[in-house]
Amino acid sequence: MKKIDFIKAVAASAGLSQDAVSKMLASSIEIITNELKSGGEVNITGFGAFKVSERKARNGVNPRTKEAIKIPAMNSPVFRAGKTLKEAIR
Repeated sequence: MKKIDFIKAVAASAGLSQDAVSKMLASSIEIITNELKSGGEVNITGFGAFKVSERKARNGVNPRTKEAIKIPAMNSPVFRAGKTLKEAIR
């Protein structure tokens, strides 16, 4: 499902306009992004949690040249599904 398909489905389900759902989705993504940037996390009960994972620097290999490279430390967004979502999928 693509973003526009998701917006149409939510609009039809909630009885809202596609424009309203699109604005709500954009705002939600922006809020989650800003919270993760500031080092926080976002928990949505029944759905899951968005967190930031700190990845340590490590050595790697360039698959094209087989040359050893140094991969720097970085922060990476992580989503962990909640119990309710996991059970619904099983």
